[in-house]
Amino acid sequence: MTERQPNARTRPTAGVVHENHPHHDNFTVVGNHLLQHPELSLTAIGLAVHIQSLPAGTPVGIKTLAGKFPEGEIRIAAALRELEEHGYLARTKERLQSGRVVTRTISFNRPGIVIAEAAEPSPPATAPPRTGPRTKATDLLATLRTLDTRLLLTEREIQRLAPAVNTWLDRGVPPTAVQRVLTSGLPDEPLRHPAAFLNHRLTTDLPPLLPTPLLPTQAAAPRPTPLQTCDGCERAFRSPTPGHCRDCRPAQHRAA
Repeated sequence: MTERQPNARTRPTAGVVHENHPHHDNFTVVGNHLLQHPELSLTAIGLAVHIQSLPAGTPVGIKTLAGKFPEGEIRIAAALRELEEHGYLARTKERLQSGRVVTRTISFNRPGIVIAEAAEPSPPATAPPRTGPRTKATDLLATLRTLDTRLLLTEREIQRLAPAVNTWLDRGVPPTAVQRVLTSGLPDEPLRHPAAFLNHRLTTDLPPLLPTPLLPTQAAAPRPTPLQTCDGCERAFRSPTPGHCRDCRPAQHRAA
């Protein structure tokens, strides 16, 4: 009778074999929905991973990327368009206060969340439609589509963006000014995710708090009349000028 040996962990006979070790610093979490995307090219997948690993504010223009990688401007431009079509990137042109036009790139590590919120199923026909409370912020967001049809938002998106608009209003920004910030300098191309675009502007362009108004200085309490020493009896008495006290004053007048 032979002794049974414990089953060793079976290793694959073909294909990739993983030797994985945990990262404790300097790493980026990327979803398999991107790494195993069936419709994206390898160039687009690698470029998306590279962009997600960059610090905020890093330039990611075509010329900048072509200067770092050997693919060239044509292949990089095509890969960026792929990522835009599948919701991993959004590129918008904005005009700065100086008049210069810049391209702002927004990277989405989970674009499916934005798509799922936009495609939320309608409630049953027997139930009344769900609407959130109407406020100054929700009315402002709902009327954006009258200025540009691309800013059409769902009820859920309006309720999600309303707190950010309230923050602007609480900081003393008039509703017309908030509306102007959200609608000025829009890009010429279609907005694939208007809610994400508006949330980005509400977050990055948030003005500072107004300074606390200074309280009026309190009036200084009146100073008491100074003490004087009587020239006659040398007692102390209060008077704005030196001289005699009230008791010695009649005798001084008689002597005079």
